[in-house]
Amino acid sequence: MVRAVITPDQQQVIIKLPESFIGKEVEVIAFTTDEGFAVKEASEKKRTFTILNIDNKDFKFDRDEANER
Repeated sequence: MVRAVITPDQQQVIIKLPESFIGKEVEVIAFTTDEGFAVKEASEKKRTFTILNIDNKDFKFDRDEANER
């Protein structure tokens, strides 16, 4: 990966890539640093599943029963 922050003095910019990039698909993105990307803040929504309502307070896991064939 190559990352460079530049201040161009003309409209045309030449980028020199490493030899390992030759023959591969390369993506170039240009934006001003004050423009940046809008970052969405993560919402604190709690997802719940209300379709099933199971009471498992008295459930005890039995490994032998689970592995029976």
